[in-house]
Amino acid sequence: MSSEAQDKSGVSRRDFLNIAAFGAAIVSALGMLAGMFRMFKANVHYEESLKFKIGKPETFPSGMSRKIDDKNLFVLSDEGGIYAITAICQHLGCTVFATEWGYQCPCHGSRYDKDGNVIGGPAPRALPWYEITQGADGNLIVDASKEVAKGTKYKFS
Repeated sequence: MSSEAQDKSGVSRRDFLNIAAFGAAIVSALGMLAGMFRMFKANVHYEESLKFKIGKPETFPSGMSRKIDDKNLFVLSDEGGIYAITAICQHLGCTVFATEWGYQCPCHGSRYDKDGNVIGGPAPRALPWYEITQGADGNLIVDASKEVAKGTKYKFS
């Protein structure tokens, strides 16, 4: 009678458990191999540098204002020197645009004067100024990771 019962069910309980254990061992071995091969791939996320060249000092004559779109930055010069102000609104990160009286955020209406001080809207703080230095090749370098006090300008000779 037991041989008839085995024929009707197809696979015995013992065989099923052996197959399941063998399958689990194969799946775990494949997972372990995948993890070992993943170890050889570097887990590096490349980010754009916060230091970048903007050109030679002579390309920024006094009274000039230039927006560098890909860096979200305004570079301005006057008789006191060259300075860089971010074009990122301090409210929610929209890109501000220049106006005749300063800067304005198109998203929520924050307004800034020519030095980046808040004069209206929901922005909690002024637009930061960034450090400008001159590299060995003579190009000016803006370091967007270093905020400087308002009025800090790169003095060129």
